[in-house]
Amino acid sequence: MSDPSAGDTAQSGLCLNLRIISVVIFNFASYLTIGLPLAVLPGYVHDVMGYSAFWAGLVISLQYFATLLSRPHAGRFADLWGPKKVVIFGLSGALVCGLCYALAALSSAVPLLSLLLLCLGRMVLGVGQSFAGTGATLWGVGVVGSLHIGRVISWNGIFTYGAMAIGAPLGVAIYLSGGLMLLAAIVMAIALLAIVLALPRPAVKTSKGKPLPFRAVLGRIWGYGLILAMGSVGFGVIATFITLFYQDKGWQGAAFTLTLFSVAFVGTRMLFPNAINRHGGLNVALVCFAVEALGLLMVWGAWEPWMAKVGALLTGAGFSLVFPAIGVVAVNVVPPQNQGSALATYTAFMDLALGITGPLAGLVMSFAGVPVIYLLSSLLVCLAILATIRLKLATG
Repeated sequence: MSDPSAGDTAQSGLCLNLRIISVVIFNFASYLTIGLPLAVLPGYVHDVMGYSAFWAGLVISLQYFATLLSRPHAGRFADLWGPKKVVIFGLSGALVCGLCYALAALSSAVPLLSLLLLCLGRMVLGVGQSFAGTGATLWGVGVVGSLHIGRVISWNGIFTYGAMAIGAPLGVAIYLSGGLMLLAAIVMAIALLAIVLALPRPAVKTSKGKPLPFRAVLGRIWGYGLILAMGSVGFGVIATFITLFYQDKGWQGAAFTLTLFSVAFVGTRMLFPNAINRHGGLNVALVCFAVEALGLLMVWGAWEPWMAKVGALLTGAGFSLVFPAIGVVAVNVVPPQNQGSALATYTAFMDLALGITGPLAGLVMSFAGVPVIYLLSSLLVCLAILATIRLKLATG
């Protein structure tokens, strides 16, 4: 006979997941508007508008810088206004960005104006992304309770990376069908639909109490953010440089290796949704860091393509739960009325790490070759293990 309690547990888990998904779907919409033009805009700026590769890269990078700089503000306003209003504000940024894309397409005869409109749109999108992402996570926590914050962060990440993975090839197909104007229209339609669906949903109560100043929040969570930053480097070097690694080795199949990394990342979050609640954030992080470090070492020492693929798979699986595992602990060291600021500030450490990994790793590669960045990244993850152990001992 089947165990009724096990069935009840599975049913309650499914209901819990559906309630979380009903909110983090708005972050999926936000990231879909980011992913759609990601593979289109660099070529458009360089090949169609005639600007250099520097400007093509800058158009993309502006969004990330805007996201990084606006993270603390997104958290503070989420604490003050409530997460629902912050999500709608963020989605409105995606809508304005789509409008800027459309105006850039209409003003293509004046390349400088078109470029400025693209840059403006990317900056507005970056601000919108930080607000929508932070707000969606806190909205989900408000819906299911702070006990399940790890599960909320995990589902948010699944939808985030899923939207990016779907968005890039879909955006290319849309651009080939109707150019930048059609792409802009799709971006605006997605943002508008998400806003319309979000408006009637009930808001969640915000915690009352005097919020801590930003400096105080940063002082409490910087250690957790630093550990996250060290662990994020492995993700950065796989996502950014695995293609160059394969070229350096004279191998084929870099794209499939990236697919394995992504599948392992999403699959691990789906297979272990309750691991953080069951074993504790820091304990889960230690196991994850060990798996990630092993994966990076395998990529570094790979003499056959299958070793690099297994290494990427392990790196994706290891990194998958790092953000929610450390994040659960980080958010809980501040009062409830400061959880938005804590989450946004914590996330900014990953933004910063991914932002500086590219140029620093590129500098190292120019002197020491491509493979060494995977060895150094593995050593950095090992440092994260030591820092997590020290944090675990300090917090008892």
